[in-house]
Amino acid sequence: MNFFRKYIGDLFFPLRFYIVGGVCVLLFIFAFFFPALLPVVKIIMGGCFILAIIDYFFLFIIAKSPIVKRIVSDRLSNGDENKIVLKIKSRMKFYVEAEIIDELPEQFQARDFILKRSLLPAEEKQVSYSVTPKERGVYEFGNTLMFISSRLGLIQRRFEAETSQAIAVYPSFLQLRKYQLLSDATLVNEQGSKRMRKIGQSMEFEQIKDYVTGDDIRNLNWKATARRGMLMVNNYTDERSQQVYCIIDKGRLMKMPFAGLTLLDYAINSTLVLSNVCLKKQDKIGLVTFADKMGTVIAADRKLIQRENILQVLYKQQTAFLESDFEMLYMQVRKKIKQRSLLILYTNFESLNGLRRQVNYLRLIAKHHLLLVVFFENTELSKLSHATAFNKEDIYIKTIAEKFVFEKKLVVKELQKYGILSMLTTPEQLTVNTVNKYLELKTKQAI
Repeated sequence: MNFFRKYIGDLFFPLRFYIVGGVCVLLFIFAFFFPALLPVVKIIMGGCFILAIIDYFFLFIIAKSPIVKRIVSDRLSNGDENKIVLKIKSRMKFYVEAEIIDELPEQFQARDFILKRSLLPAEEKQVSYSVTPKERGVYEFGNTLMFISSRLGLIQRRFEAETSQAIAVYPSFLQLRKYQLLSDATLVNEQGSKRMRKIGQSMEFEQIKDYVTGDDIRNLNWKATARRGMLMVNNYTDERSQQVYCIIDKGRLMKMPFAGLTLLDYAINSTLVLSNVCLKKQDKIGLVTFADKMGTVIAADRKLIQRENILQVLYKQQTAFLESDFEMLYMQVRKKIKQRSLLILYTNFESLNGLRRQVNYLRLIAKHHLLLVVFFENTELSKLSHATAFNKEDIYIKTIAEKFVFEKKLVVKELQKYGILSMLTTPEQLTVNTVNKYLELKTKQAI
């Protein structure tokens, strides 16, 4: 069986072989009408056959299989271009042409993916290409196939390299670098001398120091005073670390796709970037997911491991197909988030009536926390509303689209009426708009 596969099963005939064969057939047809050409045609036919035998000898007897290695990251970033490199080493003693088929995961639905390269004798070459996954999960890469042909190009030999591997696609961690400069720039601004006045007194402890005239006697530390035999006071500093929670709605409205990604994936990618920015700003970041049932709750923390914890949780999130329970969300927020925090709620409202069913629960949450509701603009409807109408059907479609676009703006007005912060954004601009809004609130010290 191995003999058959090695010397026959891996044998393929390229287009050039069929062209040469077709020419020979035409020559025999001409020779039928002109018998004097028959000996010449037989010589040509025999020469082509000998060349094919020589080609077979070089590819199947002399040639050695190339060495192929796929170089890819342990994780792929969802929604981003991920570079994959094939490192190929030719062990041939002659020049060859190679058609490379890297078996991509079924999620890409790529059935015509072929890379063509030429290889010199004993040459090492790196072949790179990019893939853009559109959903999270495990992607199974198959083996790498190479169809090798010599300069004659009459036959091809298939080589199969064992490069199969499973790669996990995580939320868009590549965007962390993209927004790194943005967070660093705001950190520099914080180190300036101009500070905004804060109302009230911070309760973040800094140190115990000797009492001097003018210190607030309400901050006297009597235990330290008793030990030292002199007045000691607690010293407090301006509190920089606030709690920020990203709340992700996994209901059916978050299943809507835009540019290949669902709204849930856009919210997940934005949450990952925002968590990194919050940690850079020394804030505590937490995560809450919900749908018809309560999902995962990660308590706010500012340890470096927190970003990895959030990444692992976000990787597993899937959209539910039922309506989200905002009453349950309010009860869980009151139960598990005791300290006043900035809550960034990623959700979607397609109509004003949809908001009014949930607005009472949002108002209750906003009484105890600073709530920012982030929902999405339907870019497809926006395009239809700005399109030119040529007939009655176009006018009807344009009018309906304008109605839904206007309702989105009414949702913003409705939330503002109750003092709830809101942000209407396109899915593509979600991350940058959310980060900018957070930095704006941070600068105003509104948290």
